Amino acid sequence: MFRSLSSTNYRIWFIGALVSNVGAWMQATTQNWVVLTDLTHNDAVAVGATMALQFGPQLVLVPITGLIADRFDKRKILIATQSSLMLLALALGALLIFGHAQLWHMYLFALALGIVNAVDGPARQTFVSELVDEHNMSNAVALNSASFNAARMIGPAIAGLLIVAIGSGWVFIANGFTFLATIGALLLLRTSQLRRVPRAARTRGQFVEGFRYVRGRPDLMVVFVIVFIMGAFGMNFPIFASTMAVEFGKGAGEYGILSSVLAIGSLTGALLAAQRAKARMRMVVGASGLFGVAALTAAFMPTYWSFAFVLVFVGFSTVTMLTTANGLVQTSTEPAVRGRVMALYMAILMGGTPIGAPIVGWVADTFGPRWALGVGALAGFTACAIGLIYGVSRHSLRLQVAPESRWRLQFVHDGVARPVVPEDFSEQIALTSPIPLPKRQVPTIAARGSRRQRSKDQSPSPAPAEASRR
Repeated sequence: MFRSLSSTNYRIWFIGALVSNVGAWMQATTQNWVVLTDLTHNDAVAVGATMALQFGPQLVLVPITGLIADRFDKRKILIATQSSLMLLALALGALLIFGHAQLWHMYLFALALGIVNAVDGPARQTFVSELVDEHNMSNAVALNSASFNAARMIGPAIAGLLIVAIGSGWVFIANGFTFLATIGALLLLRTSQLRRVPRAARTRGQFVEGFRYVRGRPDLMVVFVIVFIMGAFGMNFPIFASTMAVEFGKGAGEYGILSSVLAIGSLTGALLAAQRAKARMRMVVGASGLFGVAALTAAFMPTYWSFAFVLVFVGFSTVTMLTTANGLVQTSTEPAVRGRVMALYMAILMGGTPIGAPIVGWVADTFGPRWALGVGALAGFTACAIGLIYGVSRHSLRLQVAPESRWRLQFVHDGVARPVVPEDFSEQIALTSPIPLPKRQVPTIAARGSRRQRSKDQSPSPAPAEASRR
C-alpha cells in the first residue's frame, strides 16, 4: 500500500503536500461558509458562483496550462504557483480581518485562485512521474489522493473550530503559512534523483495535440465523460454540506464535521486504491453507480447524524472513482503528451463545476438541499450507465441469467462469461498476461534408452584432441 514511500524524494513531497493540503481544506471550508453566512444571507447560488469562478479557468486555459507542464521544469512551475497561492491567501485573510471584505472581493479571489490552480494542477498531477518509477506511478497517485483526503478529514474540522474561536480571516492567514511546507519540500528534493520525462518539442499544432490524442482513445473519452458528469452535477459537496447543515439547524462547527466525515470515506477509498496493482475501467464505472446509491440515500436521511453516516459512503465512492480514473489516464498516456492530457482531464473535472454548481445551487435554493442531492444521485447513475453501454457495445456483449444462479446476471461474449467492463488490450496487459506452454511429457525408461542409442549412432566421431580431453 505504501511502497512509493520507499523513494526519498516522494517521502519529502508527500509530507510537504500533506501539511499544505490541511491548510487548503481549511481555506476551502472557510471560503464557502463566509460566502454563505457572512457576505450573503444563506445564498447557495452565491456559493455556486464562487465555485464556478474558481474552477472555470481550468476549462478555458486547458491548451496553455497542459503545454506549460509538458514544456517546462515542473518543479520550478510548482514553486511559482505555490508562492502565488500563499500570497493570495494572506491578502484575502487581511481583508477579512480588517473588515473590508465584500462579495466581489471573494469572487475576484476565487477567479485568481482558479487561474493559478489551472497552471498548478497539471504540473502537480504529472510531477509524480518524476518522483517514482513507472511501476509505482499508480500507487503514488493513490497515495497523493490519500494525503489529500486525510487533510480533508482534519482541515474542515479545524476550520470550523477556528471560525468560531478566532474568526474567518485568521484561517486564511494560517493557510498561507502552510504553503511554506510545499515550497520547502520542493527545494529539498534531490534533483539528481528525479526521473527525466521527455519534454514536448516546439512543433505546429502542439496546443491541440492533447485533444487529438484523447480523440483517438475511446476508453479515455468514456472516462472523461464520466468525470465531467460527476464533477459538474455530483461532486458539489460544499453546496450539499453547507445547505444540509443549515437544513438541520447547525452552525459552522457541525458544517466542518460533515466535511471531515466525508473525508473518512474518501481516505478509505484512496488507501484501497493504493493496494491495487492497476487502475481499471470497471472500478470507475462501479464507483459511479455506488455514488448514485449513496447520494440518493443521503437525501432521505432524517437526522444530522444519519446524514453524516451516509456521507462516508459518498466520500468512498467519489474518491474510488477519481483515483482510479486519474491513475488510468496517467499510466496509459504517452509521457510526451501526459501534461496536456492531464490538463484536459483536470479541465473536464473542474471545468464542469461552472456549469453544474450554479444549477445545483439553484435547485437547493428553490426546492431544498435534498433535491440537490437527488441531482447528484442522477449524475452518478447516468455516469454508470454510460460506462456500461461502452463496455457492452465495444465488446459485443449480451446480458443473460447466470447458469449457476437464477438471481444473478452476467455478460456473455461468444458463449463465454465476461466482466461487465472488460479491459482494452494494451502493451501493459500483453506484458503481464501468462502465456500457456505445452505440458512436457516425461518419456519412459525404454524410450529414453532407444533415443540415446539413436543419438550415438547419428553423432560424428570426435576429433582426436577432443577425444583425449574426454
